[in-house]
Amino acid sequence: MSFGETGNSLDLDFNALSNPHNGSALDLDQFSEERPTRQLLKVTPGPGADEDYERLAAIFRPVFAQIAAGAKDRDRNRILPFEQVGLLNRERFGALRLPVADGGHGARLSDVFRLLIELSEADSHIGQLWRAHIAFVEDVLRLEDAELRAKWVARIAAGQIIGNAYTEKGGNALGSLNTKVSQVDGRWVVNGEKYYCTGTIFADWTTVAVAHPELPGRQIALVSTQHSGVKILDDWDGFGQGLTGTGSTVFQQVPVDSFMPEDANDPEAAIFQLVLMAVQAGIGRAALNDMRASVQARTRSFSTGTGVPVHREPQVLQLVGEVSAEIFAADAVVMGAVLEVESALADPYLNAEERFAVCELAANRAQTIVQPLVISATSKLFDGLGASSTRSSCNMDRHWRNARTIATHNPAIYKARIVGDYEINGVQPQRLSVTGDLSSPHQGFGL
Repeated sequence: MSFGETGNSLDLDFNALSNPHNGSALDLDQFSEERPTRQLLKVTPGPGADEDYERLAAIFRPVFAQIAAGAKDRDRNRILPFEQVGLLNRERFGALRLPVADGGHGARLSDVFRLLIELSEADSHIGQLWRAHIAFVEDVLRLEDAELRAKWVARIAAGQIIGNAYTEKGGNALGSLNTKVSQVDGRWVVNGEKYYCTGTIFADWTTVAVAHPELPGRQIALVSTQHSGVKILDDWDGFGQGLTGTGSTVFQQVPVDSFMPEDANDPEAAIFQLVLMAVQAGIGRAALNDMRASVQARTRSFSTGTGVPVHREPQVLQLVGEVSAEIFAADAVVMGAVLEVESALADPYLNAEERFAVCELAANRAQTIVQPLVISATSKLFDGLGASSTRSSCNMDRHWRNARTIATHNPAIYKARIVGDYEINGVQPQRLSVTGDLSSPHQGFGL
């Protein structure tokens, strides 16, 4: 539809107006302030949405809107989002990936991540707390043990959530674990303490990385969070992502429900990392939303400006454009990496080692690019709004704090080197196994 067609507020011949031999110029004041803008930006990046995705989005977007309404206040007042997790669970967000025949929504991996970006735009804490659950579901779908798969599929379909207890706070040597399983009266039990237990405070079950007396390396035990021997603490004191339940969990004689089979080429780590990238993309969107609304509403200006309203100030508009471009790029990179992983997981011609490498490299490349894009965008937010945007009551800083916190994970600083080492030397990405203390400068990685 051209601008000259009937139904628009202006009947302008843009070809004539752009003719250099035409003595008149287009007066921008002719444009009506009330003229609505047609929104041409897609809600989600990547290939166009199809009916399957729109079906899923129609279920969850009303919930996302409810979640977004209180996100700023929950962050400022440190209110854990139990109610909001419940709203998502009512619609079985955790069963997205399960086949419809198994009681799930039948979503593709890429559908899950598009929805996760939208959820993280509403509240980045809630997006992150599903991290372990999303990765666990992928592991369950790949299980060859039919009985074990059926048990966990049924639990996930019923709305049960799985948390994470992999990392120890300190005192364990690199490649070893102080959290152990042992047999008591013929049953395996877990004893130990974990930290960075994202999502576990909201979960029904948690995966626990343990040392096993009869098996080498790290083993993954699943235990109920409802057992009396489990103590979950909300003691995460980072300056960002404070509502994710990323605190301590203590296990005292807790019975093991299941052990997950160990797989040296499990792509779980890539899924874990891509969840964080999706959360970053959502943070960027939320920051852009706040920037857009604040610039549109702003009436105060500066004598050092150009004398026009802020929403027409050229430098402010340029800044908003830069932020929009950075967020567009972050979205596209995240979804590009997810589609690469989705393709690798379904490719029958890749062996397990190749599949692991493809997934790890996709996640590492994405992390290398997405982190600086989102940190830049959430910092520029303040440049466009001035000192008043730093007030605690605005809580605009939550976007930067949350993005900066996520950008430290697993640690991001190593990712570009890993990719470069593969590109130049063909060195396979290593599995992130057990974090711990070095006993010597040249200690190997062990597990």
